[in-house]
Amino acid sequence: MKQAVLYVCHGSRVPKAREEAIEFISKVKPRINAQVQEVCFLELAEPSIEEGFKNCVSQGATDIAVIPLLLLTAAHAKSDIPEEVENVSSLFPTVRVSYGKPIGVDLRLADMLVDKMNEKSPINSSSTAILVGRGSSDMDVVNDLNQIADFLQDKSGVKKVHTCFLTAAEPRFSQMIEDVFNSDEQSLFIIPYLIFTGLLKKEIDHTVKQYNWGDRKVEVCSYLGPHPILLDLFVERVHEAIDNTDGLYTFNKGKQHAPTSH
Repeated sequence: MKQAVLYVCHGSRVPKAREEAIEFISKVKPRINAQVQEVCFLELAEPSIEEGFKNCVSQGATDIAVIPLLLLTAAHAKSDIPEEVENVSSLFPTVRVSYGKPIGVDLRLADMLVDKMNEKSPINSSSTAILVGRGSSDMDVVNDLNQIADFLQDKSGVKKVHTCFLTAAEPRFSQMIEDVFNSDEQSLFIIPYLIFTGLLKKEIDHTVKQYNWGDRKVEVCSYLGPHPILLDLFVERVHEAIDNTDGLYTFNKGKQHAPTSH
């Protein structure tokens, strides 16, 4: 048996985002007991999933754990990535493949988000936080981000944590910022729920700068990056897939079994 791990990053048109993804995985690799570890991208960057899979096979992999580096479970995790993996794995019927879960919902994420807020300024109970997700038409994404917001509310002690989305889900970030600007909120933390930089982070920054906030305290937190908690959770997902824990996709002669959302 020769175990491989294929890390699937989303990809971006922004070169720095691709570099950050590779750097993130470089911090994970030493913690994983697998002889072969390769990085690939779903879109907008190379190598592709097919190329990454074949790179694992060419190094003699008999077992490949495919791990999506995604925060929440939506179409990419449920269909786009597994379909690509199924297509290429069908060319190598003797190679066993398991498919891991995204980061998902975990109480520890609240500690990470509190750290991101404290990087900017001390949190106080009169502050409001806006947790900004990428967005998806999949309601699991909305529900999951709302659950993480509830964890953050309990952990941070702020007055309120709102959730909003940049695409494909309501409420939209642009409308949330408009509403908050027109309110009497004086202290605001805006938290991008994104692992890496990219066009979406630029959109957040651009939108906030359109408003004259005066003497109100408005802090745009950094994106998540290789925060120790995020790295820990991702390493757990890798171990789950290598061990083929219940609830993961497994591929067997073209048939796949989908995981639950969490």
